[in-house]
Amino acid sequence: MAKIVVMPKLGLTMKEGKLVKWYKQEGDKIKSGDKLFSIETDKITNDAEATTDGILRKIIITAGKKVPIMEPVAIMGGKDEDIESLLSELTLSDDVKEVSTKKEEQKVETKEIPKKKESGEKVRISPVARKLAEEESIDYENIEGTGPKGRIVLGDVEKAIEDKKKVSTTPTATAFAQQMGIDIGSISKDGRILKDDIIREDKQAWYNLLASPTDTRKEMSTMRKIIGERMSESAQTAPAVNFTISVDTQKLKELRSDLNKDAKITYTDLIIKITSNLLLKHPMLNASIEGEEIITRNYVNMGVAVALPEGLLVPVLRNAHVKEIREISEEIKDLSYRAKTNQLLTDEIEGGTFTITNIGMFGIESFTPIINQPESAILGINAIIEEPKVIDGCICIRPMMKLSLTADHRTVDGAVAAIFLSKLKEALENPIGTLL
Repeated sequence: MAKIVVMPKLGLTMKEGKLVKWYKQEGDKIKSGDKLFSIETDKITNDAEATTDGILRKIIITAGKKVPIMEPVAIMGGKDEDIESLLSELTLSDDVKEVSTKKEEQKVETKEIPKKKESGEKVRISPVARKLAEEESIDYENIEGTGPKGRIVLGDVEKAIEDKKKVSTTPTATAFAQQMGIDIGSISKDGRILKDDIIREDKQAWYNLLASPTDTRKEMSTMRKIIGERMSESAQTAPAVNFTISVDTQKLKELRSDLNKDAKITYTDLIIKITSNLLLKHPMLNASIEGEEIITRNYVNMGVAVALPEGLLVPVLRNAHVKEIREISEEIKDLSYRAKTNQLLTDEIEGGTFTITNIGMFGIESFTPIINQPESAILGINAIIEEPKVIDGCICIRPMMKLSLTADHRTVDGAVAAIFLSKLKEALENPIGTLL
């Protein structure tokens, strides 16, 4: 039985999705679970899968269109099944109705090709043109006339004389002149013009030819547009203050080594757990503003930034403060994998109360992260660098890491942020006591 395929709802707040591309064509056999089309929302990109077997009989919405949720996008059915009645019953919203437009016809200029003179055919040439040709020893029988019915006129002979007087050039020089847009006739030289003469004539044109500079324009993806809007909104909304502190990670390194005997724990896992516990004691870093109210919480939904080729996603680890370190590690790995394979649901990237972003693996020693609105703060994790440090009067080499905190000054005063960062440094430098 024929069935209408609709734009699915990928999250509670989703209202529409952009149908990016179709994986199948009309007439293709479909099995349940096959990918039908790719959907792009303002937050994620995901794939819609077939829920039944059949034939893709009709594609209603072409790629590139935005479609409200639950709107028809295609019809599936049997090979010979009549779908006309189903098509006639479809009602599409104004958002997805295609507007028919007439394409302007392109006018192609065509030049009439002069008819080739046959052997023995009388040459049509004006008297004045003939006289000039004979004086300049020009074989006018090989000239293509531009006058009426192919008649050779004075201008045709003058052009032939000009062509005859042109300086001799090598084939390479001629090719370079054409590519560089140089008029060979403008070059003054006794003898044959060579490639180097062309290059000397216009060095900049030569460099342009070597570099082949090209500007490529590409429409921004929905994800990049939203990232731009959100980051601009954050910069305009929140008076941000930035703080940086150095942390000795020696004990954190030892703890991670011990834990890794049983499971693969990362520094990010440990920092998320310790930070989540500490945020409950410093609620303003975990707060947000709504209208003229400040919302504080007794829970931590930790956002963890995941870099993708086309942008950045921030999956949310809910109730991170009550989860064990191994649970946190497993969940982060799962969220990260599904973010990179377009399998996240909209609900899994919403509701964060604080965000951590780690770019230490790229060797970055310090940066200024931008707050993920409507949160009040974001913590940046930098590279761990072996550096000299004075301990008990002695210079030692220690694994040092800088933490970069950006806070919204509307909710977080400088002293409040400084105290939080100082306490976080203490907790990371003595992680066992913090986790117990």
